[in-house]
Amino acid sequence: MKKKLLILASILLVVLGLTACTRENTNRDSWQEIEKNKTVVIGLDDSFVPMGFEKKNGQLTGYDVDLAKEVFKLYGIKVDFQTIDWAMNATELRNGTIDLIWNGYSITAQRKKKVLFSRPYLKNAQVLVVKKDSSIHDFAQMKTKTLGLQTGSTAQQWYDSKQTALHAKDTVLYDQIPSAFLDLNAGRIQGILLDEVYANYYIAHMAKSKNYRVLTDKQIPADLFAVGMRKGDTTLQKKINHGLAVLQKNGKIEALNKKWFGRNSNYLGKEG
Repeated sequence: MKKKLLILASILLVVLGLTACTRENTNRDSWQEIEKNKTVVIGLDDSFVPMGFEKKNGQLTGYDVDLAKEVFKLYGIKVDFQTIDWAMNATELRNGTIDLIWNGYSITAQRKKKVLFSRPYLKNAQVLVVKKDSSIHDFAQMKTKTLGLQTGSTAQQWYDSKQTALHAKDTVLYDQIPSAFLDLNAGRIQGILLDEVYANYYIAHMAKSKNYRVLTDKQIPADLFAVGMRKGDTTLQKKINHGLAVLQKNGKIEALNKKWFGRNSNYLGKEG
């Protein structure tokens, strides 16, 4: 009996130790360590066009990749991009595997409970993509259809909040959006709810871009992209906010908007 009690006590101590380490890792301010190592690690989904994605040659590119490099260039810090399971982004952040989530990451009330956000830098919205030859012309017509969503996405969070604009008969979750498009083309699902910036860019670069219809709905509020970090990283937050303000003032954010979107309409302006 004593031996069993000792084993249980040891397990309890290990669990308590791991919990304390996680709490410490979440609450600590890591800026000095980042500045000392001259490296910051950013987690991203490498299929999220045009924010952060892998080209055919294996090189990472995208709006957020460019923006992050520009921000940390101001501080002489190298950016190390790490591909993660998007559904596990908050866990990766909490565990210290990454320092930042910077990949078309929308501010939501649910995420604010776990993550500290920078100032927003880009406007976004959730849209519904359907085949143009379908009978679907608005969100309400999905009530008898099957909807595709990316696991852990803003679209999934919005849909799960039981908003009235969209109620599908069934839903299918995907690790990455391209898999949802494959199922849409095959008729296994009839619509995909996703970020507007992704939908517009992805469809524009498809061979049969005219085969799709992108639908919007006024009941879905616009969302804002920002950088996510651990709750204790207030110095890192200030550094990123300052960097974004500098790039906003010197015109580099405007240049990135025009490079990746062909226009500057997504620009937030001075107030962010």
